[in-house]
Amino acid sequence: MELEISIAPDVLFYIGSFPMTNSLLWSLFISAFLISIAFLVRFSLKTIPGTLQNCAEILVEEGFSFVRSVIGTEEKAKKVFPLFATLFLFILAANVFTYVPGQSAVTLYNEGGAGTPLFRAALADYSMVLVLTLISVFVVQIVAVMMHGPFGYLGKFLNFQSPLKFFLGLMNIVGELAKVLSLSFRLFGNIFAGEVLGAVILFLVPFIAPLPFMFLGVMTAIVQAFVFSTLTLVFITLASEIEADELVEQASM
Repeated sequence: MELEISIAPDVLFYIGSFPMTNSLLWSLFISAFLISIAFLVRFSLKTIPGTLQNCAEILVEEGFSFVRSVIGTEEKAKKVFPLFATLFLFILAANVFTYVPGQSAVTLYNEGGAGTPLFRAALADYSMVLVLTLISVFVVQIVAVMMHGPFGYLGKFLNFQSPLKFFLGLMNIVGELAKVLSLSFRLFGNIFAGEVLGAVILFLVPFIAPLPFMFLGVMTAIVQAFVFSTLTLVFITLASEIEADELVEQASM
């Protein structure tokens, strides 16, 4: 018996020419689950809340307070909180649901008799992580353009006033590209490493021994969801700040 570990997700079937992978199927299932819970909470609100409504209210209130404490004002927090909460909940669910007992044993067999796992950790697929990262970085750039204007935004990267400022502008470009790499590789690396470690331990010692590693994996899943969404929030906060020289320039206009 051999242990097979692959970075690329397995293709289950094709919809036309579009490949449906096991990681994409799992991400669609998680999205449907979260949307269902949101609708359930929305249309079952009561004056005297039940357990589910209490949990949802605590999660929203504490999350919003955290966003407001980071970004500074309630007005900005109302605009940013939906993105922060969506990223956190999706990444958290995608990571934690990987440890649902039995889901990894569900296998789809093809005509040749080869088995393919029906579900795989959504964020162990780098393409999914990259999409989330690009969304975050794209929103950061939109906020920067809105706050500094298109010319002020471009001036951050293309400044020909002096060789030093031109060099610093190039470094800013590198910094923006580094956000994509740092955000995506951090999340993907931790989740994929956890998946590989769990599979190896489970393969070598099927009983008892994997439990501490599974607990560590769940803790990592929670921490990574918080880190990714918080870094996105910090980047948006930095992009929304107006520097002192810009304030002087605006005051003189």
